[in-house]
Amino acid sequence: EELRMSKPNNFDVQSTCCVLCGRTDDCPEKYGEKRTYVEYNLTVHYYCLLMSSGIWQRGEEDEGVDGFLITDIRKEVNRAARLKCNICKKKGASIGCVAPKCKRSYHFPCGIQRECIFQFMEDFRSYCWEHKPVQQFTDKEPRGASQCTICLDLVEHLPVYTVLKSPCCKNAWFHRECLQYQALSAGIFFFRCTVCNNKDKFQKEMLRMGIHIPERDASWELEENAYQDLLHCYQHCDVKRCLCKKGRDYNEPDSKWEIKRCQYCGSRGTHLACSSMKSWEQNWECMECRSIFAKSGKYRKRKKRSFAASENTNGTNCLLEEPSPKSPRQSSGSPRSFLLQSPKITCQNNLSPCSHLELPASNRVTRSLSPVMSNRNWSLTQNCLREQRREVCNILKELKVQLKTKTTRLNINAENIWSSALKGFRQRNFSPTNTIEVSFSNCKSRSKTNTSAASKHHFFQLLIHHLQNSSLFEGSSGKNLSLDFQAVKENLYFEAGKMIAVSLVHGGPSPGFFSKTLFDCLVYGPENVEPALEDVADVDVAQTIKTIKYANSMSSLQSTLQDCCEFLAAAGCLRPVTALCDKNMLVNDILIYHVIKRTILPLESFRQGLKTLGVLEKMQMHPDAFSSILCHKPERLSAEVICDLFTIHSSSNVNKVGGADFWMGYLQDVESGESVVTLEDILLFVTGTCYIPSIGFDPEPTIKFLRIRYPIGNKLLNCLELPITKTYQQFKNKMELTIRNALRVERE
Repeated sequence: EELRMSKPNNFDVQSTCCVLCGRTDDCPEKYGEKRTYVEYNLTVHYYCLLMSSGIWQRGEEDEGVDGFLITDIRKEVNRAARLKCNICKKKGASIGCVAPKCKRSYHFPCGIQRECIFQFMEDFRSYCWEHKPVQQFTDKEPRGASQCTICLDLVEHLPVYTVLKSPCCKNAWFHRECLQYQALSAGIFFFRCTVCNNKDKFQKEMLRMGIHIPERDASWELEENAYQDLLHCYQHCDVKRCLCKKGRDYNEPDSKWEIKRCQYCGSRGTHLACSSMKSWEQNWECMECRSIFAKSGKYRKRKKRSFAASENTNGTNCLLEEPSPKSPRQSSGSPRSFLLQSPKITCQNNLSPCSHLELPASNRVTRSLSPVMSNRNWSLTQNCLREQRREVCNILKELKVQLKTKTTRLNINAENIWSSALKGFRQRNFSPTNTIEVSFSNCKSRSKTNTSAASKHHFFQLLIHHLQNSSLFEGSSGKNLSLDFQAVKENLYFEAGKMIAVSLVHGGPSPGFFSKTLFDCLVYGPENVEPALEDVADVDVAQTIKTIKYANSMSSLQSTLQDCCEFLAAAGCLRPVTALCDKNMLVNDILIYHVIKRTILPLESFRQGLKTLGVLEKMQMHPDAFSSILCHKPERLSAEVICDLFTIHSSSNVNKVGGADFWMGYLQDVESGESVVTLEDILLFVTGTCYIPSIGFDPEPTIKFLRIRYPIGNKLLNCLELPITKTYQQFKNKMELTIRNALRVERE
């Protein structure tokens, strides 16, 4: 039948058949856009046209059908009319398998039904069900099921047509249909692995396996004013008794009349004063969300307050604001005895010089310390950790060889460290291998008094401190990853891993807050880790597990299981319990689900981020060494540590007047509290930072004794120039006066 005909009077667009496959189906996701050209009496599926074996685009884009000339389409239809489909046995099979000696032909819809592979790239090859490319599965591949990271439904780990695995992420599996929808929506510029954000390797594999990635912008970028609704924030106080005289809609930022939205739904609000909230950093839940959590048994019973105030919960709070600190802080006026007795010391709010006691982040960390131990065991543990840290220092120096002299400048707002750091790390010209320079946009004095290295050290200190207290992690001291779906969607776990890796290689502080379970998941894989009860941060879940674990009779166990049946079903942990000993397997199932399986997406994304600069690979090669900086708090500064840190360059005449002895004596006085300055002050005076980086200082700190009046801290060279004095008291007075005044000027 001729394609070019006069326009019929009753042309029904919906009932027209594709001239190549003969079907009327209009399903763009499967067959491409169905296009009808009334002037040519022609209807064709776009994919049928692309994949036909005997036609090429010989025209320009605006000629014919996207460059396929009408005369060529007519010739292809005539050619296909002589070929029988090997699937439906009807004529018109325009697509042939490209495998040598294979003579199978089929329609495009028939090929989809028979699970053929169509490659939408290069010369648009097609493979029949027998010769199609397949993904390689090794014996070590984990069997079972996991969440598809697009639809979040379960996907079986099977080598079948409907399932595809990521080429760049070990534990990322997808439904083929989900990937195709995602590709059509995201387009070639935004289609990438949803776990690690890899684009090139991921797209190459998906094209090979028959996913069509259109060469256009993402659908959400093409829609006009698509994000207009996101610019509107809910601004209304919904508590029963509003105290604001200017009304429920009044909102004054940075005051007690600022409106705080519900941390769960965001569609209810309250003035800070109306809910007795002291700061905006506190979280608040509306009554509707609170009742939902109460009915599900997941809401923690709290002490009654006069108004609905809330503590920080599981971690749905926005990461762009610094959450309230989760650990006790030393006040600026606290006595020195508190430093020696407190089991856990962190920095002050402004992260000025601080001191950490040496404690493991979890009581199950390798070589962890028991609450009571002899001085001998304590000393042995300290020596072991020091050896491991020296090993890490050398490993990180090997990784530092990758860094180039080309610089990347980060403009950082110290008051909004997370958002400014995220913006800097995501800027187009950022590369982990570039030398990083930091400029604090809201601190004019810092740029004048501090060196570039000091600003960089301070930035990484602020950043690691924020990450430790952010909603990406949960737990008290030894932290695990939390489950924050918004953070998963925004790829923030990847960015956090990347930031920690970059910080370690570029001279940042030791994180020191990983739990043993998190560290083992990163190093050995989650399938090889058994979590413990202390890994559960949720109070209600922990209480449920304890109740099951310590049930002493079948009746009490059955009663507990009945009460938490809904929770067990949601966790996939329902199992028949016929004996009291079955509770142990049940407890283990709950722990594995809550600590590991529930957070598998954040974990995989976090692991991909830690691969930056080869850090994760080194962690897996040297687990004991890296455990010393990731799972243990940094060693508290002592006179011995400072003495070992500095190399003294002196002549014989200096030794005669006791310069080196004065220095050692002064360090001991400072450590024992007989000085107005601290060991952190001394380190800050010389290097510009109050902590010792995991990678060490570059250049290494040195001391020179010179005939000068007062000490000089050369932060560019990490060199402390000390005056030669006749008496120790003169030496001490000059040290205290200079260091105290210099740091006071910088802080002001």
